[in-house]
This record gives sequence, C-alpha cells and structure tokens, in this order.
Amino acid sequence: MSPEAENLAAILARIDAARKGAIRPAPFTTLVAVTKTHGVERIRPLLDAGHRVFGENRVQEAQGKWPALKSEYPDIELHLIGPLQSNKVRDALGLFDVIHTLDRPKLADAFAAEAARGAPVPALLVQVNTGEEPQKAGVAPADAPALIALARGERGLKVRGLMCIPPADVEPAPHFALLAKIARAHDLPLLSMGMSADFETAIRFGATHVRVGNALFGARGQ
Repeated sequence: MSPEAENLAAILARIDAARKGAIRPAPFTTLVAVTKTHGVERIRPLLDAGHRVFGENRVQEAQGKWPALKSEYPDIELHLIGPLQSNKVRDALGLFDVIHTLDRPKLADAFAAEAARGAPVPALLVQVNTGEEPQKAGVAPADAPALIALARGERGLKVRGLMCIPPADVEPAPHFALLAKIARAHDLPLLSMGMSADFETAIRFGATHVRVGNALFGARGQ
C-alpha cells in the first residue's frame, strides 16, 4: 500500500471515530482530499484506493491535471476550495462540481450571468470569514445573510451551504459553532469546515465536508 493510501485509510478511520464520538454529527461527513501542488502521480494512489472527492485551490492548476483524470474516472467529484476571480467563473464551471468560495455579490452576478447563457452552475457554498481577517477571502458573518438572500433569491443560484477557515493558532470551535448557527438560520445543509489540524473538532459541530491535504500528503515540499 502506498503512503498516500495508508494515510487515507487512517484519516477515514479518524473521521469515523469523530462521528461516533459526536453528540449530533451531520448525516454524513465527506473527505475532500486537497491536492493543490500535488501531481497526478500522488493523486493516483488515492484513486486506486477508491477515493473520488478532491479539492483544488486554483482554477489554472486544476485545468492542468483534472480533465484527463475526470475522463478516466467519470465519478470524480471536484471541489474548488480557493478564492475565485470573477473572470475565471466560466472556466471553473467547466471543471468543478462544487464551489465553496462564493464570497461577494459580484461573484454571484458572474454565476448568474453564466446560468443565463445556459451554463450549468454547480452547488455553491458561501465562504464566511468568521475571524473577519482582512487578508482572507469570505463575507463577514454580519453580511452573510444578505449575500445568501441575494444569491438564492434574486440570482436564483443553488446555494447549499457555508464554508470557513478559522484564524490560525486559535481555538477553532467557536468559529465552527458560528458557521453552523448561520447555516441553521438559513436552512443550509452543507458545512465545509475543518482541515488537517482540526477536522475532528469540525465534525463535532456538524461538518459535512472536511478539507484535508497535509495529513494525506505531508507538508508542502515533502
């Protein structure tokens, strides 16, 4: 078994244990294997092990490796988990099955414009900047309801959930709790929260998707 496949098995076991230990876990918790900076040779062991849900941060990088893999494995589900520029929306719609980073009205407008042209728009998650960090993408928590209403109502988009990245080196639980509270208030079933260092905590607060890269592949450069 490859190191990647061994790590995958270990992470899936930890997800299962965290779900069993949670008081009220989500109906499911999907592992999004984050493959940014990693080539096809490191992705294939996960595919060989049966994993099919992957995440990328950049449209251009994803375009370089995933079209061929998706033609080989049609059941792959590819998630965009990094910031999206409005001028990259058309490219993103041609590749990704779920987009986690709707974070501003201009981006909602771009999705709606593509939908008006007949393009299928995938499930969308609104990214919430729970720590209100100026260097991070995401809508402020106080502004999230207005963006959700705009995207779902006036723009007619399929907003299915929320995503967050808590500030580094702080206790993530309050951020996960805040995201879950906003999701409940708007009847949004999907919660993308939790990464390599904190996904078990996220599962306690109802994560439906955890985004794990380093725990699968090692720190960047390894």
